[in-house]
Amino acid sequence: MPLSRRTFNASLLAVAAPPVRPPNVVYIILDDLGLNDTGCYGSQQIATPNIDRLAAAGVRFTAAYSGCTVCAPARCTLMTGKHMGHATVRANPGGVSLQAGDVTLAQVLQKAGYTCGGFGKWGIADLDTPGVPEKHGFSRFFGYYHQVHAQSYYPEYLIDTGRKVPLPGNAGTFEKKPATKPGTTFSAQRIFDEMKAWLRANSAKPFFCYAPWTIPHGKPEIPADDPAWLLYRDKPWNLDTRIHAAFVSMADRFVGETIALLEELGVAGNTLVFFSSDNGAASRYEGELDSAGGLRGKKTSMYEGGIRIPLLVKLPGRIPAKTTSDLPVYFPDILPTVAEFTGTQNLLPPHLDGLSFAPEITGQRKLPRNRPMYWEWNEAHFALPYKVRMQACRRGKWKITRDNVAQPWELYDLSTDPGESKDLAASQPKLVAELDQWVRANRVDPPEQIDPPRPNGQKWR
Repeated sequence: MPLSRRTFNASLLAVAAPPVRPPNVVYIILDDLGLNDTGCYGSQQIATPNIDRLAAAGVRFTAAYSGCTVCAPARCTLMTGKHMGHATVRANPGGVSLQAGDVTLAQVLQKAGYTCGGFGKWGIADLDTPGVPEKHGFSRFFGYYHQVHAQSYYPEYLIDTGRKVPLPGNAGTFEKKPATKPGTTFSAQRIFDEMKAWLRANSAKPFFCYAPWTIPHGKPEIPADDPAWLLYRDKPWNLDTRIHAAFVSMADRFVGETIALLEELGVAGNTLVFFSSDNGAASRYEGELDSAGGLRGKKTSMYEGGIRIPLLVKLPGRIPAKTTSDLPVYFPDILPTVAEFTGTQNLLPPHLDGLSFAPEITGQRKLPRNRPMYWEWNEAHFALPYKVRMQACRRGKWKITRDNVAQPWELYDLSTDPGESKDLAASQPKLVAELDQWVRANRVDPPEQIDPPRPNGQKWR
């Protein structure tokens, strides 16, 4: 029997319909942004209208965490989906490299046909080591590889996918702050400009844009004529405080320009956008910015002020706008979450520690609040060989933490004591023992943490 006209036309449409394009992914991560440094998280001092609009367009997490309390290990957990009991990079001297066998978020997406670009600070390898981004899924990475190199905003060179790019006029640092010198290049702006150009060149097919911007961390060097600096120049605060606030507002400007560019390119409606910090506030700026809010501690601490971070996620049509989630999540969850949104779960490496939170933020179902989460860190900021000292584990409302593995655990009920002021370990010995047993069963010692040799006594290659 011949097809009816209606059936025939429907069949043609079904055959001719183009395949649904998976969402692009943009991950913006600021360096040492405090939980309380943006308006959507409570700041009354720093102007962040674009970040606040991003928060209103998607979901804002109120119990989000980094993977560690310092830079390099945190970025390792983000890229690999493994917590600090299994991550390969756990020390923070700057050159410790990802292992050749580590599989990153970029590698997963690259296998699915995504073009992957990174712009900012890599932090988990130095030049000529197995962990450089071009060996882990990125066709382009522009910025810094070694995190100590990234502390200067006027470096003599940046790195473009393994190649040093000289910045004429830059002597490596400014003595005066803030300052502008003729013929110099402010690295944060150069990196951002390269990112925008890359987005324009790669928006026609699925892309992953990783934006680990260096601001607000590093030397307090900012162009004296930058509009963000002019907002705070005359505030009655310490100079470092004013520059920190200016860097946050500069980042806010970059966020606004990024979203506007995605809209101009016609891809904003199909782009999954993340925004976070890499760890807790480096300085509390108490009485001025109060960057850690009411949390205890700061960067390099296992208390909430050292590991709690802002996290915003937006994807129009799939993530409801103006929503808030109290689900505890952390960096190891990013890889499986992106994989679920992009349909790349079959490409994930085995034995991940992270869990996808996509079902919760899309409204499909509530996820359990009581899965354990784990953090650890080294004896000192740049110390090698690696020796675990600080540890923390959260399960539901309960968190154990200690500054030294030779000391007993402290226990806090975060539902009633987010500032971790009342240690309940003595009254809950069974609970502490349960969590301690989980920690012992779910961590192994890392591979040797090798900081590669550097020429001529330099701090980086």
